Amino acid sequence: MKDRYLAAGHRLHWGVHLERLELRPFKKAFEGFAKLVQEHPAARKSYVTFGSYHPGKIESVPVYATAFAQRAPDLGKSSNDLLSKDFPIFGTSLEVKTKTPSNVAFKVAGTRDNKSAGITGDLEGKYSDPKNGLTFTQTWTTANILKTNIELENQIAKGLKLDLVTSLLPENGSKAALVNVAYKQPGLHSRAVIDLFKGPTFTADTVVGRDGFLLGAEAAYDVTSGTITRYATALGFSAPEYAVTLHGLGNLSTYTASYYHRVSRDVEAGAKAIYDTKATTGGIALEVGAKAYLDSAAFVKAKINNQSILCLSYTQALRPGVKAAFGIAIDTANLAPETRAAHKVGASFTFEG
Repeated sequence: MKDRYLAAGHRLHWGVHLERLELRPFKKAFEGFAKLVQEHPAARKSYVTFGSYHPGKIESVPVYATAFAQRAPDLGKSSNDLLSKDFPIFGTSLEVKTKTPSNVAFKVAGTRDNKSAGITGDLEGKYSDPKNGLTFTQTWTTANILKTNIELENQIAKGLKLDLVTSLLPENGSKAALVNVAYKQPGLHSRAVIDLFKGPTFTADTVVGRDGFLLGAEAAYDVTSGTITRYATALGFSAPEYAVTLHGLGNLSTYTASYYHRVSRDVEAGAKAIYDTKATTGGIALEVGAKAYLDSAAFVKAKINNQSILCLSYTQALRPGVKAAFGIAIDTANLAPETRAAHKVGASFTFEG
């Protein structure tokens, strides 16, 4: 059963340190679950499990090997998600997802841009075969682009994923194809991407982790010209409650520093600073934001940057499988009525069944 916690972004697990084992909390949990089943018959197929571990065993697991660790190559993903996701300020979007019992899923998505009033969208069909680690996805966009994605995971070797991504524009015959190879193990995440029609170009990145510290590097090589066209590096530290990341991007011409902090179960905070050595204006771009859960089905987000742009959003799970989000961006340096065009308002609606 889809749960309102999941729709709002909560994970349905938590840990509690117990000095001694008592039956009262388990009895209370069982009574609560029995009440849930009585009020919502669809929950009868759900279940609750309890697991107990010695604190020493938990502390012996390296931070980088847990589910809380930053999984490269997305170093800084937590702060990026906090500052970029769930801010529907550029238009109105609608997404409808359905799934059949035979592991075939369909998705229809569309967005109306506030500035151009144009509508873009795509129709996607996905077939998954979890037993054999195979996923096949076909997408058709309103720009008449046909996209195909074939994934094979954990079949040749554990932790190895092969991915073929292609696109075709029938009008002019334009095409693209990417071959992705990713290998993941505790403390190691390596990926290689080959662009077959551009160059061809070979891009590789690797991140290693130990005791919470993460070190990563990326490089792109043009096979035709025999030159390295792009390189970057990153250093980070990840813990269950917070993460800090430093990036050197664009051939080490742009530097970013970010942090993410789970202040409590219901509050998250983060910030990001960017310094571009090639920028003509100089200075550092700074953005800070926060997220707070109002209850099990709703949360609010806010962020502001050093250009005085304030963004606010509200996301509500209306019912299992139905979610609505509303966002606004306000130029706080230009609040006069005649400058209202600088402000942005948007919304997004998601239906999943």
